[in-house]
Amino acid sequence: MVKAGRTKIRYPASVVSDDGTHLVVSAPWAAPGVRDFGFVRFEPGDVFTEHYWRDRWYAVKEVRAGDGALKGWYCDVTRPAVVAGGRVEVEDLDLDLWVSADGATVLRLDEDEFAASGLADRDPEAAAEAVRSLYRLELRARGAGFQGLLYH
Repeated sequence: MVKAGRTKIRYPASVVSDDGTHLVVSAPWAAPGVRDFGFVRFEPGDVFTEHYWRDRWYAVKEVRAGDGALKGWYCDVTRPAVVAGGRVEVEDLDLDLWVSADGATVLRLDEDEFAASGLADRDPEAAAEAVRSLYRLELRARGAGFQGLLYH
């Protein structure tokens, strides 16, 4: 994942499927130790099934504990994925959405970072698409959920 032109994080993942537009990979929690956001804890043993699209401005990551229990979905608003040379690269646009496993909690995240990023000034079209993508993800989360989007 790239943010502000620099590599934010890189980790190994296994390809689950790729239809040319929608790429699905599986990866263990890649950061050292536990990351407690208050609304969810990511920790060693967690498994992320990550959904990327070459034509959509977001990525959706299904998060499961080591025992297989669903924790929820972490959604990153990004530019469309670029897949080449065995790598997936997305540019993080700062807006995120968390959806709990039961769908009862839907949280918009990092809107302050997005505002401070200056994207609206540098690339107003990209900023507008990022806001639209967050809105679409939130509507889906509060409606039918992600199953039809992720598994069809």
